[in-house]
Amino acid sequence: MIPHAPLIAGNWKMHGLAASLNEALAVAHGAKGVHARVAICPPSLLIHRMVEALAGSGIEVGGQDAHYDDTGAFTGDISAEMLADAGAKLVILGHSERREAYRERDELVARKVQAALRHGLEPIICVGESLEQRRAGRALAVVTGQVRGSLPSELSGSRFAVAYEPVWAIGTGLTPTVAEIEEMHRAIRATLNEMFGATGEAPPILYGGSVKPANAAEILHAAEVGGALVGGASLKAEDFLAIIRAA
Repeated sequence: MIPHAPLIAGNWKMHGLAASLNEALAVAHGAKGVHARVAICPPSLLIHRMVEALAGSGIEVGGQDAHYDDTGAFTGDISAEMLADAGAKLVILGHSERREAYRERDELVARKVQAALRHGLEPIICVGESLEQRRAGRALAVVTGQVRGSLPSELSGSRFAVAYEPVWAIGTGLTPTVAEIEEMHRAIRATLNEMFGATGEAPPILYGGSVKPANAAEILHAAEVGGALVGGASLKAEDFLAIIRAA
């Protein structure tokens, strides 16, 4: 299999106002010539302005979620078609915060992935176990089950990424050991090969969960780690650039 260049994607979550575009511009300036693909996923209200601000920089812009329908009476929701119309190229789907707070299940995530593909968006599909599931020895079964349930067959031949985010590591400062990360990423890779075959371009498996400049190099050079989904550290250009340069 031919590997992708590492993908380093910043998830701004519910952070960022117009003035925050200056941080994105600083990332674009500092990331010139780097080996990795770089993406920033800001709040939806900033997507169009960020696309315009970063035009020609090589930095890609993505959304943080998308509805499974293109239009409808879904007050407050954003469709994949709307994201594409705003200039987004990627979209994060199935993030653990969505799965937990909004009770999103694998079947719903899979429908959102189908919607993203309909409109040419590259999905970053998130999976991950809770601390209780890991302590019970169920982490591998839970995560590979999420992969099977959240990734529809339509992904075959399409560009996508899977992001492994242990729920207990997000925003806590805790991270699994490198050995634990490698074990999980190998299990995800085996599941992807089983589902889609092991030929062609291998979809990257990103690691997410308290990625920061101090641990980025160790994580990004672990086996089967094809990039990172970065939360809080992506809000400051200096920190995000340090992670990008570690890839």
